[in-house]
Amino acid sequence: MRKRLIQIFGFLISSLGWLFVLCTIGMDFWKVSQIGGQGGPFVIKVAWYASSLWKDCYTDATSVITCRDFPVVRNVTPLIQGVRGLLLCGLVLGFIGVVLCFVGMECTYIGGADNTKDKLLFAGAVFHIVGGVSDVSAYCLYINRINRKTFHATFGTGEIRYDLGTPIFLGLVGCFLILLGAVSYAVTVYRVLCPGSKVDYAYGGGTYMAPRSRGRTLYTGYYKPSRQNGSYMGSGPSTISKISKLSQTRPMKMSERDAFV
Repeated sequence: MRKRLIQIFGFLISSLGWLFVLCTIGMDFWKVSQIGGQGGPFVIKVAWYASSLWKDCYTDATSVITCRDFPVVRNVTPLIQGVRGLLLCGLVLGFIGVVLCFVGMECTYIGGADNTKDKLLFAGAVFHIVGGVSDVSAYCLYINRINRKTFHATFGTGEIRYDLGTPIFLGLVGCFLILLGAVSYAVTVYRVLCPGSKVDYAYGGGTYMAPRSRGRTLYTGYYKPSRQNGSYMGSGPSTISKISKLSQTRPMKMSERDAFV
C-alpha cells in the first residue's frame, strides 16, 4: 500500500510540474522593464516593456499594448532558439516519461508482470529526470543572459534594464516538482531492480551467508555441516575463532510415524 501511495504522489506532482512548464512556454512577460514613474513629470506617464519567447510588447500609460511577433525560426537570436529547443525537448521526454510511468504503476492493470512494470516505471523516472534537467537548463540559460546584460560593466544609461518575470519562477517550481516525482518513482522500484544479498557478520572477522540448502553452511568460502547448537573452529595459522549457534536452520518437528521408524 505504501508503494502504491508513493507512486500516485509522484505521478500527481510530476504531472503538475509538466503542466507548469507547458504553461510557461505560452506565457508573456519572461522579462519586464518599467520606464517612468520615478518622480517628477513621470509620475503619471509610465510605460512597460515585456518580452517572451514569441514576441516583444510595449504598454503605455493608457493600457494600449503594441506587440511585435518573432519569426518562428528565421531572424531569431540564438538565445531564443536554444531556450525553445531545450523546453520542447524536455516536454517530449516528459510526455514519454508520463506514459511509461502510468503503465508501470502498481495501481494500473496494464504493463504485464510486476517485474516488467517496475522496469517501465524506472525507465519513466529516467525520462522525467532528463526532461527536467533540459527544462532547468533552458530557464538558467535565459536567466544568465538577462543578468549578464543587466549587471555588465558597460551597461549604457539609455538601455533598458529588464527584470525576471513570473513564467521563469513558475517554470523553476515545475522543474522541482518533476524531479521530486521522478525520485519518488525511483525509490519504489530501486530495491526490486537492485536486490542486495543478506550478509551476517560473526565474531572473529568471518562472514556468514545464508545457506541455499538445509544441512550446509557457507563460512569463508568452505562448506561445513551445520549444527544447531554446535561450534565451528576456524582454521588459521595463529588465531582460532569459535562461533556458536551459527546455523540459521529451523528445527523440524518429528511426526509420530517417523518416531517409530
